[in-house]
Amino acid sequence: MTAPPAVDPSHDCVLCPRLSGHIAAWRTKEPDWHNGPVPTWLPPQGENAVRLLIVGLAPGARGANRTGRPFTGDASGEALFAGLDRHGLARGHRPGSAGEGVDLIGTAITNAVRCVPPENRPVAAEINACRAYLEPTLARFAKLQAVLTLGKIAHDACIRALGGRVSAHPFGHGAQTALNGLTIVSSYHCSRYNMNTGRLTEAMFDAVIADVAGMVQGR
Repeated sequence: MTAPPAVDPSHDCVLCPRLSGHIAAWRTKEPDWHNGPVPTWLPPQGENAVRLLIVGLAPGARGANRTGRPFTGDASGEALFAGLDRHGLARGHRPGSAGEGVDLIGTAITNAVRCVPPENRPVAAEINACRAYLEPTLARFAKLQAVLTLGKIAHDACIRALGGRVSAHPFGHGAQTALNGLTIVSSYHCSRYNMNTGRLTEAMFDAVIADVAGMVQGR
């Protein structure tokens, strides 16, 4: 009997030599950090409670690479968890905590690339290789209704993982598309750069989270 595909890479995954070498350097520098592929973060009720999956780009060097939880511990997490808390998709957010102490509600969070990349920039081969984990992650949640993709790379990775053509489901802030029974909602990434430059404002991001919360909460 064939084993089901792994939904999370092993802590010592070497699928992408550049990324595993980068993590090895972090393990030497900060041995007490997570320093490995970051698994999908589930709500306390488990995967059967998940109706929304949020997909980011990759772990932050001093954020998820340190904590082992997507978006936790960096500036992008501060914007994300504040919005999720406001709209009933998380609880326990404290301003400035960047996700420390948060519990998700009906929501799971993952990344298109599970390992921290040098300069926060994965290359195409790494994005493609990590689709081996994104595909089963998208399939694991029996009650999944919507996917929120943060940034074009995450969006395109999800479309391809679901067997779609990117040209038929283009990225756009606030755009929605349907694929394989799921609603895919895209947003600019809530990175510090995007927020500081005004490419993405708190109001813009909040509107997208409000929309997707309404979808999965039946409002």
